[in-house]
Formats: sequence, structure tokens, C-alpha cells
Amino acid sequence: MALSVRRRAVLTGTAAIPFLPAVAAARVPPDGPALSNPGFHRIQVGGYTVTFLFDGIARAPLEGVVANQPIEEVRGLLSESFMPTDHFLGTYTAVLVDTGRRKLLFDAGTGGQLAPTAGSLMANMRAAGIDPQEIDAVVLTHCHADHIVGLTTAQDVAAFPNAELIVPEGEWRYWTDRSNENGAPARQRTHVGVVARRFGPYAARTRQVAEGQEVAPGIRSVATPGHTPAHVSWLVADGADQLLILGDVAHRPELFVRRPDYHVMFDFDPAVAEATRRRMLDRAAADRVRVTGYHFPFPAHGFIARNGGTGYRFIPSNWMT
Repeated sequence: MALSVRRRAVLTGTAAIPFLPAVAAARVPPDGPALSNPGFHRIQVGGYTVTFLFDGIARAPLEGVVANQPIEEVRGLLSESFMPTDHFLGTYTAVLVDTGRRKLLFDAGTGGQLAPTAGSLMANMRAAGIDPQEIDAVVLTHCHADHIVGLTTAQDVAAFPNAELIVPEGEWRYWTDRSNENGAPARQRTHVGVVARRFGPYAARTRQVAEGQEVAPGIRSVATPGHTPAHVSWLVADGADQLLILGDVAHRPELFVRRPDYHVMFDFDPAVAEATRRRMLDRAAADRVRVTGYHFPFPAHGFIARNGGTGYRFIPSNWMT
């Protein structure tokens, strides 16, 4: 029996990116080429249209990624998930929520400026029929570089020229304070300068939001500190349907959902981050709410289930149902 085109691509290594669900045909604006394998996926949350936009991947050394566990244990858990065990593979997926009145993009991607294998957000946005000029707001979960570099081009021009920038107020206070370049943990200090540069073009249209504040009907912030001082998640609710945008609460689910006691090296306060992670995973499992994470495997949404005494499982959505 002949192999399908998709299966041949996987077996021969010609697939452009990991497994992508089929999507409806989309208008492609004339200023951008069509992609042979576009990385976007749409669902409905009540009357809101949610589009998951793949931005790419990045490889990093595995050593130290989990700060509080021996590397052999980490390798064992990765192997159980059929992931590489000689390096760490990070993925990036932003979320666009179209309420019918406003288009809100949650986190801005890498802008093609952090890794040679990342930066496809704009191309996938065009493939989905979305013009960056149509974005009404870019809403941040936190201010780490991989979430905000895509706010601007390498020439410091706003990538979303008509968008309001919405920032958690605690994140704004911390990362815009230049004195924290010296006071922050060593791995975190460079983000202060990144924030100053990337926020610059949005200075006249930046809004800070408090814990629990709505940015659109049914879309409100949820305090989830630890990964950064004032990291927030975002609950999108319309009618009985909900989506919890976790940001980096759990990073790669193959590690940090299964073992919430694992501390990712990017956490600002690992103990607080672990407590937050346990609280949010427990909430997601109890409420059976759909979740998405910025570093979850594309299409980056699914559900959380309890797995034994203290761990959890990420169950990717069955997009065909």
C-alpha cells in the first residue's frame, strides 16, 4: 500500500515542522507567500475564535535545564516521552483570540531574532489570513525575551503597528526598573534591557493591568507568580467554554506537568513557581478546563489530568472530534 504524503514526509525527514492538523483554507494577504505546511490551528471557545500560531523551535544544552534534579533522571523522563535526551527542545506558540470586536495576541514570539529555527509567527499569521495591522492588542503573560522580542523588528520598528500593549502591572514595575539589572538573579538580568528596547515603540499605547482585571469581556488575568515576579495567566471564557492560557507556568509538559516539583532553570523564584504550578495544574484538572502553554507541543492545547499522587498528565486535544 502506498504511503500517504504526510507519512512519507515524516519518514524521509522532509516534513517542515512536527505534526500539524489539517486546517481550513485561508486567505493569504498578497504581501506574504503561502506556506506549504502552515503552522496554525483554530478552535472555538464559545463565540470566540482562537488561533494557535506556531513560532518555531530552539535547541539548548540539556545540562541545567532542570535545576534541582540529576540529569540522568531528566533524560529518563524525556526518553519515556520519546523526546531527545542529548539536548533540550523548546517550542514556541502564541495565541490569538478574536472576540468579534477585538483581536488579541497573547505573547509576541521571537521575531526571528533569537534562534535560526524560530520566528515563523508572522508567516503563520499571514497563512491564517491575519494581517499584523489588524491586531488590536498584544497581551503579555510576562516579560522574558522569548515572549517580547517579536514586538519589534531587529530595527526596532513595531511589528504590530496598531496594537495596544497590555502588560501585567507587577511585570511592568519590575522589568522597567533599571536598578534590577544588578539586583535580579544572574540569568534574569538581561531581560531589563530587552524590555526597554522592545516596549519603546509602544510607549504611547501601553496599558498596565491588575490581577483579575478584564482586557475584553470574559478575558481576565490570573496571578501566577514565580516564573517571573508577576507572571500572569489569562482565562478566556465565553458562555460555558473556557481556555486557560498558562504562559510559562509549566514550560514543557513532558517534564514540568508530569513532575511539578521539577524546577526549570528559567524560573525567577523556583519555590514560588512550583507552588503556582501545582495550584494551576490542580485547578485545570479539577475543572476539566482546556489549557495552552507557550512551550507546549504544537498545536499546544489540551487538558490536564491527575497522574498518581502528585504528578499530572498533559492530554493533547483530539482536534478531529
